[in-house]
Amino acid sequence: MSVRTTVISQFERAALEQKIALPPLTDDLNLLNSGLNSLSFAMIVLRMEEQMGFDPFDSADEAQVPATFGEFVQLYERPPR
Repeated sequence: MSVRTTVISQFERAALEQKIALPPLTDDLNLLNSGLNSLSFAMIVLRMEEQMGFDPFDSADEAQVPATFGEFVQLYERPPR
């Protein structure tokens, strides 16, 4: 499964659990307009760490907070340092 597919799956799972309808997950979708709340994002990051084996927000380098869905995907597409 590709990184993008994994991220999409986790966003869809979070939306289902929160009973919200997600807009189309395009690269330019502003995460603030996704309908997901901070708890949803925390769960997505936790599950992504379980699947990918790393947390891009927990590194020696400061991870930039993603503003768009595409930026979020890119955080996981880059190998950890």
